[in-house]
Amino acid sequence: MDVDRGSYPDARTPWSNAAWRREATGWLVEQLDRFEIEETGTAVVRLRPWSVIVRIEAAEPVWFKANPPGSAFEPGLAQRLAELVPDHVLTPYAVDVERGWSLLPHGGQVLKNVEREPRHWEELLGQYAEFQRALVDHTDELDGLGVPSARLGELPKLFDFPWVADACAELAALGIPETLDHADLHENQIFYGDRYTFFDWGDSVVSHPFCSLRVPLERVADQLGPEFVPRVRDAYLEHWPGDGRTLRRAADLAWRLGVFGRALSWQRLFPGNDAIGAEGIAEALDRLR
Repeated sequence: MDVDRGSYPDARTPWSNAAWRREATGWLVEQLDRFEIEETGTAVVRLRPWSVIVRIEAAEPVWFKANPPGSAFEPGLAQRLAELVPDHVLTPYAVDVERGWSLLPHGGQVLKNVEREPRHWEELLGQYAEFQRALVDHTDELDGLGVPSARLGELPKLFDFPWVADACAELAALGIPETLDHADLHENQIFYGDRYTFFDWGDSVVSHPFCSLRVPLERVADQLGPEFVPRVRDAYLEHWPGDGRTLRRAADLAWRLGVFGRALSWQRLFPGNDAIGAEGIAEALDRLR
């Protein structure tokens, strides 16, 4: 297997442990045999502080993913999302909830490889809003799967900034229910098509839905220009009940609070990557300045 360490040559992952590697590759081979998937080329191992991913070359590529303990909920979440909102997510071939492993199908072309226009972001965020609304009544179940909570009632306890409690209280009073927040929704995490498919749930939290806007709207501003941000934001907001002024105020509040979901995700690395995690948290919180 070829190994890709990206810009993290010193990141610690369980791949360096021979016993873990044998166990993981044994499970992978077992699942490939189970689903009669025949390898056609050299597998590539992608090692990052937050995941181990193996791309298996086949008639259509398949992907093995191992999560660190802090995001070991992802396989179980992915499996349940495939039951609740199948039109919006990948359906895993197999998951091992106890060990945080999953085997996933190829989802097609990622949005990154498409020449993006405002309409792409408008369409996908509209579909994402419907996805979130479908999960509003399942937040207790998401808790049971181990999805971390970044609810408005809890953020002031986690982050001691003077304005956080006031912002959370005002946003909560607007009455928009909390649900699943992907927390890292960008063009590398979305498959392009008539129906967009969202994947990579390791950063997810249960939070205010509008906190999800932080990452995609930053991408819109960077890639298309800040003048497109209100248009794309409103394409998302129109899928939520309420008057436009209230929804836009909620989006403004959630814009600032959304960074905390990102900060929490950087704490969920493989053990031994504390320095990288601290850098990520500092970078996320720096956006508040």
